[in-house]
Amino acid sequence: MAVRQTACRLLSAVAGTGPSCSGAGAEEQSLDTMARIIPGIFKHSRCRNNVYPQSDVRRYPVPDESVFWTQTYTDYQPPCHESPILQGKEWADLDIDNASFKPKWNELDGKVNRVSFIGTYDIRDSCPLNPFGRTGIRGRGILGRWGPNHAADPVVTRWKLDDAGEPVLHPDSGKRVLQMCAIERQDCGEWAIPGGMVDPGEKVSATLRREFLEETMDNDAGEMAGEVEQFFAAGTEIYKGYVDDPRNTDCAWMETVAVNFHDESGSVVGRFPLHAGDDAAKVRWMDVGEEVKLYASHSNIVKRVVDMLEAHW
Repeated sequence: MAVRQTACRLLSAVAGTGPSCSGAGAEEQSLDTMARIIPGIFKHSRCRNNVYPQSDVRRYPVPDESVFWTQTYTDYQPPCHESPILQGKEWADLDIDNASFKPKWNELDGKVNRVSFIGTYDIRDSCPLNPFGRTGIRGRGILGRWGPNHAADPVVTRWKLDDAGEPVLHPDSGKRVLQMCAIERQDCGEWAIPGGMVDPGEKVSATLRREFLEETMDNDAGEMAGEVEQFFAAGTEIYKGYVDDPRNTDCAWMETVAVNFHDESGSVVGRFPLHAGDDAAKVRWMDVGEEVKLYASHSNIVKRVVDMLEAHW
């Protein structure tokens, strides 16, 4: 039932419709439809069949036909992995079997948000269950929270301009070429949206601005501080939900709110003094297109911005 409700919610959000989820085969039909609408997000792939990040722990194999919890997988024996970096960290939960750890699942637990954007998640063997299915590993890995780990991703964009200041049109599509502010992650070397985790009690709007400053301006906007503040005062939410992140496990997973901040004239963000900071190795303006490969599900998120702005892909 939980899987069926998840599929219906996502179908409604993505397709703008309210599909019927009753009747024989409705659940699998909804799942298959979602897999077509958001490939790589719904039937997650980046968190399966590989070595877990920052470790030598190999995930238990999970074929496509065995991803969802509703599908029988009698031989499923995933290893448990808890990174030592979690021990004693203020931003991390206690071990699941710690007697003093009494979380309020599916609720706002003090300042810690344990509510999933997907809906109510199940609890099995005292652990939250990844609503998108098996990942081949239990425990938290390197994620701080059991269950949903909330992040915010600011997609900052502008149009690519030629020497005369006119928008560049792609020769194949004839559409304007969009550029995004991207960072190269230090942990894996992949290019990504400059996002990060939402602190307990923090508003997502504050996280979006803070993460952009930390990752792309080394937390120092200098004389541009006022313009940066004004630029991030309003944006367009483009995605809220699960992320196919390589750090996901059966018991802990990433969710995000992605917001587009677009500089139509190019007169604002183009003047930001970009220099990599925090977890970023490099930062640059990147042309957006189908050939661009980004971390986790970031390409899917950026594609939504492209569609919204009718840019080249």
